[in-house]
Amino acid sequence: MRLISCTEEAHSAAILAILNEAIVASTALYDYKPRTPENMVGWFATKRANGFPVIGVVDESGKLLGFASYGSFRAFPAYKYTVEHSVYVDSAHRGQGLGRTLMEAVIAEAAKRDVHVMVGAIDAANAGSIALHRSLGFEHSGTVRQAGFKFGRWLDVAFYQRILSTPLNPVDG
Repeated sequence: MRLISCTEEAHSAAILAILNEAIVASTALYDYKPRTPENMVGWFATKRANGFPVIGVVDESGKLLGFASYGSFRAFPAYKYTVEHSVYVDSAHRGQGLGRTLMEAVIAEAAKRDVHVMVGAIDAANAGSIALHRSLGFEHSGTVRQAGFKFGRWLDVAFYQRILSTPLNPVDG
């Protein structure tokens, strides 16, 4: 297994498959309908335009097994040092430590890019993701009860954050 920087050309279809499996089979994403290849064009364009990383883990044959990324937390200038991250692992490869590997890589990349706070919005019933985040130094920063409705039930979203030591010299504006 090795870490890579994902590209739209090489990895869009695999990322789409991983996301769509999470949409239809879990509460990891609060979407109802699978995304389309056209959605991925916009997704990658946003990542490129903002300099947001898309880090993947591949097997020896080059098959994408999972990915992590981050994006804007909120669209106001004072949030420029805060990002919301995500990590997804192909359902056939969960429980092998890939989520941890991806999270460690995306945290390191965030620090290099002067991010100060990383936020994860996690379905409050997702004990595995919560345990992973806690083990990586994320702290619970709040829960919005009944924030989503999927699979015939209300879903609570828990926010976990990690404060990084970067940037060394933050500026207003």
